[in-house]
Amino acid sequence: MASYLWECCFCLLPSVLFLLLSLILHWPRTCCWMRLAVQATSWRLWVIICLILKMPLDRNTKTRMKEDRSAEVHDSSGVGQVSDGPRLICKSTALAKYLLQHCCSLARPKLASWPWGDPNIQTLSSMVWGQRGETLQFTRDHLLLRDGGIVALDWVVETRRGEMTGRKKWEGRKEHQSGGKTQGILTVMPPVLLVIPQYWGGITPHLQVLCHQAVRQGFHVVVFHARGTAGCPLTTPRLTEFGDPADLEQAVAYVHSCRPSSALVALSEGSGSGVLLSYLGESGSSSLLTAAAAISPVLLGQLWFETALPPVYRWGATFHRKVPLRRYANSFRGVLDVDQALSCSSLRDFEETLFCCSTQLQQRPPRPLLKSGSHLREGMTPSVAWALGERAYPAQDWDSYWGRNEPLRDADEVAVPVFCVCSLDDPVVSPIITLPLSLFQSNPYFLLALTDRGGHCGFTLEGPEEIEGGRNGHDELEHGNWSHTAVLEYFRVVIAFLKREAGEGDSCDFLLGDYSQASQKSKISNMAPPRRRRATLARRLRLPTPGESSMDKAEENFTWKRSYTR
Repeated sequence: MASYLWECCFCLLPSVLFLLLSLILHWPRTCCWMRLAVQATSWRLWVIICLILKMPLDRNTKTRMKEDRSAEVHDSSGVGQVSDGPRLICKSTALAKYLLQHCCSLARPKLASWPWGDPNIQTLSSMVWGQRGETLQFTRDHLLLRDGGIVALDWVVETRRGEMTGRKKWEGRKEHQSGGKTQGILTVMPPVLLVIPQYWGGITPHLQVLCHQAVRQGFHVVVFHARGTAGCPLTTPRLTEFGDPADLEQAVAYVHSCRPSSALVALSEGSGSGVLLSYLGESGSSSLLTAAAAISPVLLGQLWFETALPPVYRWGATFHRKVPLRRYANSFRGVLDVDQALSCSSLRDFEETLFCCSTQLQQRPPRPLLKSGSHLREGMTPSVAWALGERAYPAQDWDSYWGRNEPLRDADEVAVPVFCVCSLDDPVVSPIITLPLSLFQSNPYFLLALTDRGGHCGFTLEGPEEIEGGRNGHDELEHGNWSHTAVLEYFRVVIAFLKREAGEGDSCDFLLGDYSQASQKSKISNMAPPRRRRATLARRLRLPTPGESSMDKAEENFTWKRSYTR
């Protein structure tokens, strides 16, 4: 009998142990200990991987993990809550106050914590995979440029899962503003969103998700591809310089002619901000854009190229930058030393070899000379060279190249609100080095949303967040990227603000659909040769002292109406 009982106990022992283990695992304190142990082990493994790959390591991750855990305790107990919202750095104007009042995404979004909040994981994931990028379908237009080159414009025509129904809902949606007023932000003619990818070309999954969300919200989306990138044919032996806005200027004019009654806004990703900011500076108040935004922008181009990137990002950026040159290597051999360019291991060396006379191959037949002694580009007629101005000739050296390509060289001429989204832990564009804070504090057209975390074009959200003071009191931020929600809401709020400003005084023709002045100027510019601006070096911007405020205390009596003086 005793042996029988022992045999029963022995047979039931695994079940009893399994029951005890399940009870222990369901104990909250045990679950917390196990989660912390797994998190600590994963963190140490990730530190080793970052050290091996020489990727920048976020030193504040452990501190933030502790803050996130304390925030969970506070939230569960109702004692308090930790805020993780962005800081809006700008000049105190009516537009800045309007954005703070109506942009719910700037209130208090909770960005993802480690591991998905790690800057390297966010950056790599935004470049490798996306959530809904496969649902988009594009139709391509090839635009013939003045010099015979071609750029591609990809229009989002539909999605595969019925998101166009959601777009129609957004088009008819009325947003409730403060004071009980109801104002239609997206009207019968929805705005057109012009998307500018990275400088080396190609649409990343990060941009695909953005295009998907913009289509759902009622925007007409078109993606701009520079010559030779994203399958766009290269018909001239000339690639686009970092800050050359000539191609974008013609693309903006074409998109505007396709939707003349819609507000036209532009968004750049990463290094694509170079051409966007250059276009805004050179066009001035004659720009056909209503508003612009830049996610993780490169504001000081020369400094960014001269700063060494981590090996992983440097290799990826250089590889994609060399793709058009490899594809058309035979066509470029008579213009420059292709083998030397392809052997470059950094973006600076590649850029200097490609566009500067001091490093280019000089074994070419004699061509017309500029007064400075530089040769006219291969295959370019004198009429085209006269139209392009100084960009028809290679730059003499590295400094002169940035004299005409620095993104902020004409920042004082910008007459369009520009919203920049940056993160302090960006591993590709270090904001500590390349972020001119004094520009945002002194120029009313530049606004900066600065976050502690987000990586490069990442800004992943922890999950759906309740936003206090939303449009209807219980709106949610969609799980995904906070930068997408912020920039799209910024465009809607700016359009509403400019409409309100136009209703109080003189009409803003560029916004309300009457483009008579802008169209007349574009016709004149097409008939007459474009007036080339003298390139000036970007002025050195003073970084603020710790005692300075991000918002000017003095009220600024500033109007947002264009004079069209250019």
